[in-house]
Amino acid sequence: MTEETEVIKQQGSASTTNKRIAKNTILLYIRMGISTLVSLYTSRVVLQTLGVDDFGIYNLVGGIVVTFQFLNSSLSGATSRLLTFELGKGNTQRLKDTFSTALLAHLLIAGFVLIIAETAGLWFVSTQLVIPRGRMFATQVVYQCSVLSLMVSFTQVPYNASIISHEKMDIFAYIELLSVFMRVGIVYLLVIGNFDKLILYSILVLFVSSTIAIIYRLYAIRNFKECHFHLIWRPEILKPLLTFSGWNLYSTSSSSIRQFGTNSIINIFCGVVYNAAGGIAIIINATIGGFCSSVMTAFRPQIIKQYAQGNRASMLKLLINASKYSLILFLVISIPLVLEIPYILKLWLSIVPHKTVEFVRILLLSTIPYVLKEIIKMAVHASGQIKYISIADGTLSLAVLIPTYISLNNGQMVEFAYIWIFVQRCFCFIVSCLIIKKIITEFQFWKFIKESLLGTFIVSILVFAILYWIHITMETGFIRLIVVSFISFFSFLIYTYFMVLDDESRILVKNKVKKYLSSDR
Repeated sequence: MTEETEVIKQQGSASTTNKRIAKNTILLYIRMGISTLVSLYTSRVVLQTLGVDDFGIYNLVGGIVVTFQFLNSSLSGATSRLLTFELGKGNTQRLKDTFSTALLAHLLIAGFVLIIAETAGLWFVSTQLVIPRGRMFATQVVYQCSVLSLMVSFTQVPYNASIISHEKMDIFAYIELLSVFMRVGIVYLLVIGNFDKLILYSILVLFVSSTIAIIYRLYAIRNFKECHFHLIWRPEILKPLLTFSGWNLYSTSSSSIRQFGTNSIINIFCGVVYNAAGGIAIIINATIGGFCSSVMTAFRPQIIKQYAQGNRASMLKLLINASKYSLILFLVISIPLVLEIPYILKLWLSIVPHKTVEFVRILLLSTIPYVLKEIIKMAVHASGQIKYISIADGTLSLAVLIPTYISLNNGQMVEFAYIWIFVQRCFCFIVSCLIIKKIITEFQFWKFIKESLLGTFIVSILVFAILYWIHITMETGFIRLIVVSFISFFSFLIYTYFMVLDDESRILVKNKVKKYLSSDR
């Protein structure tokens, strides 16, 4: 094979990869868009139906169960990385053994978590939380439903990881449609149900999450040969799984403890009303941040596969593209949201807990360094050398609880609980860049900043300035919201087309548009 032929082959492979990533990103973006619209509606009705106190209880108790989620998250990252790595290598038998070993590990960890949750966790809920009088029984039901939901998610991880590894993102979009209808059904039953609303809501959420998990599982078993479980004990597979999980465990557990610790500190010094405000802010931030996650989910399999095949240059290019597109998709929504959040909350919720606006704005700002850090971590995870990044990430997450406690204990604004999270995430991003440079010497920090962040940052400032001028000159209302949203979308669309897309991608977009317009005639 001549050198010219090899170059053409690589270009064709890159083109196929880019098309697959673009298709998967669009599908996941549509999935998130549908989920966002439903979440906006259902969260409003749930808050109205439950009331501020019960909504705060649900978020507080759910946060406790999330504390146990760190075990699941650590194994999830390891499982996804190993399955994608073996798929990239093309070893079918090794892929089957990896899946079965991972599922067995998840079952064992689920049993361990169940014991801890029903002893230490149950004791904490029963004796340490500040719960309004007469709501302890409902709180216990919420806790048990959350624990059962966690057990389902533990055993589901290998199946979802297989779907992602095979890059079948359309399945996530289709099943999300079913999830949408079921969540709307929850709201309807919650409103008409003649029963304790908090208890009913917890049971219905458990039912929906379990049903969706079963559907994903059945699809994976029917379509992927490696998802047929067989009892096997392969130490050579289990060792890297546990090693990866062990280091990842510290990072994920620290993040969960930080979230739970922040909620608890707010609860101790400020009460459940501020937990409700924080819960709404977290829902909004997680929903908008989910658009970034859609991009990362689409890029992650290819980043790992390119590393497994030794294509470092291609992997780093994918890393830069993932950063650019993640930030653009986040900013096109979050900039109008930051300006219009007071109006949106009033439009969305009839009851807006105190400080919700401030919490939302701070969390959205803190998402920017968080997204960049998570993209850097994808490359580190692809290498499997996650020891130092896990230690740094976990330690900084835990450390943020100290200034949070000191600030609130000294009577400072409750916003400091989230301001310190922003500071922590900035430090995490910088440290992550230093670590990846040690692992992948081809990584260039300033090139990464210039190509993935600089142009987007400049455009964001210009867009924000224009939108802020509109915000202060137009009267508050739905028309201003539409104008601000349209200008943000149109501005970033132009920037993406002319400054972000390469020549091949622009030609592809042109052809798609021409084909659509001609068929329309």
